[in-house]
Amino acid sequence: MSDKKEHKRQSNFFDVCTKCKTSFSCCNDTTPPITLERRKIVETYLARKGIFIENPFAETEYVFPRIDSDKYCVFHDKQTRKCLIHDVKPETCVAGPITFDINKKTGKIEWHIKMEKICPLVGIVYENKKLLRDHLKSAKKEILRLVSGLDKKALQGILKKEEPETFKIGEDNIEMDILNKLV
Repeated sequence: MSDKKEHKRQSNFFDVCTKCKTSFSCCNDTTPPITLERRKIVETYLARKGIFIENPFAETEYVFPRIDSDKYCVFHDKQTRKCLIHDVKPETCVAGPITFDINKKTGKIEWHIKMEKICPLVGIVYENKKLLRDHLKSAKKEILRLVSGLDKKALQGILKKEEPETFKIGEDNIEMDILNKLV
């Protein structure tokens, strides 16, 4: 995927992240899922930009960016507080502070937003209904791309993770092929 196309994907992402002063960082002690397609995109991006990170990915039930000795994502530049792979970063990173869960009983994907005490971006997004609507549209697209691209084991592993400090802001029906990954 070209840098230009990936940059367009990021066009509604906010510069607030680099100014974040919270002690909790979304780049700290987190394991955003990576599809095989996203992994290839990231590896190509790193090579093209001449960025070398030894063993950038880890895997449990799913693949994610490795965490360094300080518990930060290996793609987080602690000096600049910016993501080294911002243009091609994982779907859930782009979607933030929006997150999701899948309710097997109702057959719906539930959309959640993090609490402002975790992410200062929430206050900016949530107070501006147009901004929230626009970002939610983008977040849904990113997250649906992610859940469609994950295999059964990976999706089930992700859904086991608790997302405390969030509240539900909506839900949508989800495709049957995604629900079938959960049985």
